[in-house]
Amino acid sequence: MGDYSDIIVKLAVGIVALIIQINILGKGNLAPISAMDQVQNYALGGIIGGVIYNKDISTLQFIMVLIIWTFLVLLLKVAKEYSYTIRTIIDGRPIVVIRRGEIQMDTVMRIGLSANELMFKLRSSGFDEIQQVKLATLEQNGQLTINKYGEEDTKYPIIQDGQINVGLLDVVDVDEEWVEKQVEAQYPDKTVDDVYLGELIHGEVNLYLFPEAGSEKENKQAQAK
Repeated sequence: MGDYSDIIVKLAVGIVALIIQINILGKGNLAPISAMDQVQNYALGGIIGGVIYNKDISTLQFIMVLIIWTFLVLLLKVAKEYSYTIRTIIDGRPIVVIRRGEIQMDTVMRIGLSANELMFKLRSSGFDEIQQVKLATLEQNGQLTINKYGEEDTKYPIIQDGQINVGLLDVVDVDEEWVEKQVEAQYPDKTVDDVYLGELIHGEVNLYLFPEAGSEKENKQAQAK
């Protein structure tokens, strides 16, 4: 049993660290929506799996490595929430690859999307002709969001965590000034910084404010407009 006691302790520490990290970073941390989320999961699994059977690394060293890793991941999470530029660099942004039945050739060449891969994604979504597609957007997780002609537009989050989602403005044909005016029209004393989420639905913007910026009643009033 003595040969396995160190392994059992390290395994227990790893499980506890995993639970703590999921609770700190959010329950969706193990369901990655970006490449960085996937890298975090791989790295954490590698740290835990690689250390458990390594007798040269003590339990205390293992705990310190887990603390450092959790701190770095948390730092990245905070940085992404407060900087659109950092979020774009780490997670990327949605990219329009088809617009009004035309492939955006410069874009697909730049991101290295082959014709075979593009058509596979289209067929997987039930489309077999480019001309059927009104708008096709390649999301950060590699999935393709598609709108066809005669279909209602997709709901776009144009404001997230107090920041304008600049990468989507070209998709919905609006600019930052238009978004700021929408916030001012609904809440004259608020700014984009006060908005937790802003959705563009059928040309109308629904705003949901941070708790300190607006009450639940105000959020419901904004949604009803």
